[in-house]
Amino acid sequence: MSGTLYVVGTPIGNLSDLSPHAISVLGNVDFIAAEDTRVTLKLLTHFGIKKPLISYFEHNKRERGEIVLARIEGGENCALVSDAGMPAISDPGEMLVRQAHERGVPVVAVPGPSAVVTALAVSGLPTGRFTFEGFLSVNKKSRREHLEEVRNEHRTMVFYEAPHKLLTTLQDMLDAWGDRHLALVRELTKVHEEVRRTTLSEAVDFYTENPPRGEFVLVIAGAPEEKAAVDSLEDALSLARSFIADGNSASAAAKEAAAQTGRRKNEIYKALTQDTK
Repeated sequence: MSGTLYVVGTPIGNLSDLSPHAISVLGNVDFIAAEDTRVTLKLLTHFGIKKPLISYFEHNKRERGEIVLARIEGGENCALVSDAGMPAISDPGEMLVRQAHERGVPVVAVPGPSAVVTALAVSGLPTGRFTFEGFLSVNKKSRREHLEEVRNEHRTMVFYEAPHKLLTTLQDMLDAWGDRHLALVRELTKVHEEVRRTTLSEAVDFYTENPPRGEFVLVIAGAPEEKAAVDSLEDALSLARSFIADGNSASAAAKEAAAQTGRRKNEIYKALTQDTK
């Protein structure tokens, strides 16, 4: 009988954010697949958990994935963890979860902190609709293509960035999109947590003078919605007069003309009533 792959969220900074559910699962599985076994060992030690660890990261995920899944298919339970946050989100664990589903291995989520939604929640930018864009490629051509692809995205955008690449990324975004409002969120849930609300141009100036430290989440305003074209008042009046000729009242004609032309109803109605004076 097959075991289960548990996808376990771990703290993004404050160890107290590890849930009782996660502690229970980590303490009861047969082994743990970790992005960096040294990081995970510190977490386990803090909570007095002793479990066998197997490394699973970007450069060994194909080979180790087969080993992990074979053990689960043999009846063992495994917890998949990343260094911080939810595994499989902009993370090599994505492949392991997909392979598990393809092979009929049960996958169970043990939710935990996520830098994406945590940064979004404290950004002060619109949260009703957003898109997570992960890390920009270090390849210049791929970066330009990615930035161009989302240039007209109206939803709030969330990116991850490392401190040594932050200034280049901010400048590339400014060049590609023009100035935008954003929140730069760093060191989430840690002692030096900071939310800096500013604009791309001001952020470039600030971090040119102040070298960035810590891992960043960039929450960036989407492209402004284009306003619908507004017809001239004369066109709106002409349309309204045609509605009146068809038997509509001046008020009804003004309302319909406003809906079709983008002009204000009161403006059209006032002009119509002046016609009759």
